Amino acid sequence: MINTFLPIKTSNNIYKKWYLIDAKEQKLGRLSTKISLLLTGKHKSDYTPSLNKGDYVIVINAKEIQVTGKKEKQKLYRSHSGRPGGMKIKTFTEVKNYFPEKLIEKSVKGMLPKGILGRQFYTQLKIYSDNTHPHIAQNPISIE
Repeated sequence: MINTFLPIKTSNNIYKKWYLIDAKEQKLGRLSTKISLLLTGKHKSDYTPSLNKGDYVIVINAKEIQVTGKKEKQKLYRSHSGRPGGMKIKTFTEVKNYFPEKLIEKSVKGMLPKGILGRQFYTQLKIYSDNTHPHIAQNPISIE
């Protein structure tokens, strides 16, 4: 009989690393998949779908993210207030000019699992529009 190790939910042996990713001149979709894999912990050998074993991810230079094709003019971001006629539509360039962090946040959030665990993963994502961040004390490992 083979015994399979199954980690306990209140395990104290979950160590989380901090990763630093520079979004300068990177494609939005490719970068988002890398970030979601790091947040969920799928890059680790002891990955468990029901546990939060993912790492923290810091993204800098969010204002210099790129997309391919005609997405800069054609991609739309919709938000609704819940009131009749309350839909607001913005293009990719409008969102990039005012809230560049929202582009990466929305893209990564769509790739994370829905539910309690997905919301925990989302809190481990830190995005900054320029190249400074307040997480120097965590000694993040830079990833290209």
